[in-house]
Amino acid sequence: MSIEPTLFVRVSSIETITKQVKKFTLAPETGKKLPRFSGGAHVSTYLKTPSGLIVRQYSLVSHPDNRTNYEIAVRLSEKSKGGSLHWHQGMKVGDRLQISYPKNHFSLSFKARHHVFYAAGIGITPFLSMMQDLSVQNQTFELHYASKSEESCAFYPSIKKHYPNQSHFYFSDQQQRLQTTSLENHPIGTHVYFCGPEGFIEQFRTAAIEWGYPHSSVHFERFSPPKPKVLKAFQVMIHNGVTINVSKTETILEALHKHGIIAPYSCQIGRCGTCELSVLKGEVDHYDSFLIDEQKEANNCLIPCVSRAKSDKLVIEIKYYRR
Repeated sequence: MSIEPTLFVRVSSIETITKQVKKFTLAPETGKKLPRFSGGAHVSTYLKTPSGLIVRQYSLVSHPDNRTNYEIAVRLSEKSKGGSLHWHQGMKVGDRLQISYPKNHFSLSFKARHHVFYAAGIGITPFLSMMQDLSVQNQTFELHYASKSEESCAFYPSIKKHYPNQSHFYFSDQQQRLQTTSLENHPIGTHVYFCGPEGFIEQFRTAAIEWGYPHSSVHFERFSPPKPKVLKAFQVMIHNGVTINVSKTETILEALHKHGIIAPYSCQIGRCGTCELSVLKGEVDHYDSFLIDEQKEANNCLIPCVSRAKSDKLVIEIKYYRR
């Protein structure tokens, strides 16, 4: 069950974008206008499948001013645990589902004098609405988009048509590589945004900091949390005395919910901070991108959707729980 407000929508159309990417148009069931969103926003989708409820987050790729429907793009993952597989093979026009209200943890900076987007693969999706937002506002931007080939490059024809002067494409099958050295060429006041596989994000994020970009000018969006270096089971004790075992394959948040202890959450990739909890005892193994270094070093809070324990036991404080 969702613990956040949701909207009921129906799939009004399905469009094949590439061999691995499909675009789904979601129309409001009531016929009323949908909430407006800002560039970079996403929604959580709640899929009722034979194996249970699957919650996944997808960027909104439609125009932020379009309130008649939402559009999302889903890439079929080779390692799908049911989410993208259900969208590609099980979803049909007319199907009904619940989605969250739009949320934005990857918004455009109002302080930027110039915006530069770096995308790899399906990482293009949040930038589609961002570019539409900036075009309406007459703000400057550019896109650097890496893909295996022109055929596998999602939304290539549309991007080339609408943003011919701002877009730069790099196709590996043509020996074209997107290099971090391109970060040198942007004017002072530029904000850079990265989205794609974890390795791509980390490479460009690290390079931007090394080139001297302020941390506040570097933005990134992950589609999945970083993988823990060490996976081990441990215990979590709540301040009221309840002790829960967390296995190697589940997160603290999942273990809490499995035992009927409800904690608020949103992104589930360690980005938004909605599920932040206080730590009273024990050592945390942090994997989030929300807490700043000083908070992580203080070891008095954690993001339970991604972070784990270095010690054998953590004692946490939680305000919302149900047995």
